[in-house]
Amino acid sequence: MKLKAQNSAQKLRGGYYTPKELTDFIVKWALHNEQTTTVFEPSCGDGAFLESLSVHPRISQLKCLAVELDEEEAKKAKVRVENCPNLDVINADFYNVYEEKKDSLFGTQQRFDAIVGNPPYIRYQYLTAAQRETQSDILVSNGMKSNKLINSWVSFVVACVELLNDNGKIGLVIPAELLQVAYAEDLRLFLVNNLSRTTVITFKELVFPDVQQEVVILLGEKDKDKLSTSKSTIRVIEWQNTDFLNEEEVFRTPINYQRAMQDKDKWTKYFLEPEEANLIYQIQQDERFVAFSDIADVDIGITTGNNEYFSVNKNVVEEYELQNVVRPLIGRSSHASGLYFTEQDWLGNVNKGTAAHLIDFPNIPYEEYLEGHKAYIRRGEEEEAHTGYKCSIRERWYRVPSIWVPDAFFLRRNNTFPKFVLNDINAVSTDTMHRVKFNEGINREKVLLSYYNSITFAFTEIEGRSYGGGVLEILPGEVEKVMLPNLQSLNSEIVEDLIVKIDRTIRAKKDIEPILDEIDQLVLRDHLGIEEETILSFRIIWKKLMNRRLSRKHKRKGKAKL
Repeated sequence: MKLKAQNSAQKLRGGYYTPKELTDFIVKWALHNEQTTTVFEPSCGDGAFLESLSVHPRISQLKCLAVELDEEEAKKAKVRVENCPNLDVINADFYNVYEEKKDSLFGTQQRFDAIVGNPPYIRYQYLTAAQRETQSDILVSNGMKSNKLINSWVSFVVACVELLNDNGKIGLVIPAELLQVAYAEDLRLFLVNNLSRTTVITFKELVFPDVQQEVVILLGEKDKDKLSTSKSTIRVIEWQNTDFLNEEEVFRTPINYQRAMQDKDKWTKYFLEPEEANLIYQIQQDERFVAFSDIADVDIGITTGNNEYFSVNKNVVEEYELQNVVRPLIGRSSHASGLYFTEQDWLGNVNKGTAAHLIDFPNIPYEEYLEGHKAYIRRGEEEEAHTGYKCSIRERWYRVPSIWVPDAFFLRRNNTFPKFVLNDINAVSTDTMHRVKFNEGINREKVLLSYYNSITFAFTEIEGRSYGGGVLEILPGEVEKVMLPNLQSLNSEIVEDLIVKIDRTIRAKKDIEPILDEIDQLVLRDHLGIEEETILSFRIIWKKLMNRRLSRKHKRKGKAKL
């Protein structure tokens, strides 16, 4: 992560601005109701949303307040709409405006009819202590957990919903993290409880390729009567890119809404049809399946604090006499060729010159270290490897903590599906791999096979999240929620035969689907008795979510800013 001093002023204030096609679309939607008269823009930048407001046919009937933290940008916004007296731009911190004016905006009018904007995406490290405190207070006052370590857009969304009147509308451009990350769990539940109808618009192509940030349009509507009866609904619409923004579908056609579940689950489930979502629930309750957490613990890989320094190749090992203080390392996806990480695989990596060793300096006095070890530590200090945060807080910066040998590895970031690999040589991994420790009495080959089927692949997509460039990222707590068929009673000969076939397929880098067909039939259909229609539905769910994610690889050309 970059230090604050290394980031541009634009990034520090989260100041990436919204293209006109998005601002026009959101403003039209927000002002579709002719009763709307008061509008708020919480972070207007140089005035992109204000310009769309200024040319709206009903601008003469509106009273709009806009806030911008950066003085120069606020000046630009004022110039941009200087001929529109109904638009008032103030240079201020949104958090201060929220605190000072939330109960007295526009005199007796305490809330807004419409709120539009693109909240700043500022990492918590770059907020002031006062801003973090206010951010936490906003969450707590709205029934959420105190959290000063989240990005600013979360508290912006919560505060803006709070400032809506009982029948108001909110249209925001926010990170797609809303749909899936753990730190937005409370926010998802808050939105379900405070908006009667929610539409989330996503795009197959990156809207803002310059910053590699996937975004969504959040369109929320309040209806006091519906909220009082817990009839909140939600829908997720996906379009190719902003050229496909469809006013008819969003403005006038109240279709494809689902009953919003009052939980903190990921909203990726709303990409699915209601029947598909019901199948997911059924499998979660099915005694023929177990959650990954029922059979194993999943932990992050070793946090070295500096993988480049602590992961070394054979030449470094020989130069600094490290042979007795290194462990076999599986460092990357390419290091694992099949379903087992074997000595042959490891030696192949060593001979290719890859960083296939992890340094594990012993817990003995420094004076007893070999001269080669001391020389490598001095080299690290010359290269300032010891100044990184994780290294600097250790008693001895060069001793990596929490090194233990797992039973298996689960790749953190993946393409079509994660590699789940058994550990055959007492290897260790950095944080590119998760470490898996099986419960006592579990047959590891049967667990390995249980991962490779259409239902479990679908759950991996459901529990994981889309990372930059279409990568599937899945964290330890998410892996533990993945559902696996319980195969502990399956014939061992069948298990062995299928594992050999999967291993050959992966090592040869062939399409996984033909072997999935065979596994689905022998394991899910014949052994567990799952209906073929259900199996096919999960294959469709897996491919639908996977293809949606992989489409992020294709960037849209042209200017676009978040």
